[in-house]
Amino acid sequence: MGEEPKQRPRMTAEVEGDFAVFITGMRINRYWKIHQWYPNFRDMRKILMALFSDPENGAMSAHHAWTRRGPILIGYFRSVEQLERFANDPQQPHAEVWARYFKRMKKNGDVGVWHETFVVRSGEYEAVYDYMPSPTGLAMGTSHVPVERRGDLAVHRRATGARLARERTAAQESGEEKAAAGRVASE
Repeated sequence: MGEEPKQRPRMTAEVEGDFAVFITGMRINRYWKIHQWYPNFRDMRKILMALFSDPENGAMSAHHAWTRRGPILIGYFRSVEQLERFANDPQQPHAEVWARYFKRMKKNGDVGVWHETFVVRSGEYEAVYDYMPSPTGLAMGTSHVPVERRGDLAVHRRATGARLARERTAAQESGEEKAAAGRVASE
């Protein structure tokens, strides 16, 4: 028998900068109409394969699950702009799949699709993973660090994230001011 992976007691995710969380799913309204919902399921897979195959699309990680009514995907992306660029690119499968979906569904309601997108500003998140044998969720596509690094309680992790984001912004602004002062001095 294989040995279970070593479980880390308490870990958290650490992400530098803004990121986006994208949740999408399909709701099967009439199970017996496999010819209606299965093509959507297959097309969803095609989109995800293209999305996660190119780092330029900004996909960091994703999880999927099958609910009583259909599949759900939770994805983490480097930026909402990269996600939207992919979705609107006519060379990517999303445009073709979307057109086929509307043609196939034509007001029949056999299958529904949905999505939600959330932009998370730098430091405005928190996560904890207790006794997980490997990174999951946000930590799967970012840094997976000991919880002590960001704080034992959720409120502490959020505060640490906000502090780190302020420090990064201040350092960037300071660097920009020094660069501007250097340009002025050389003129």
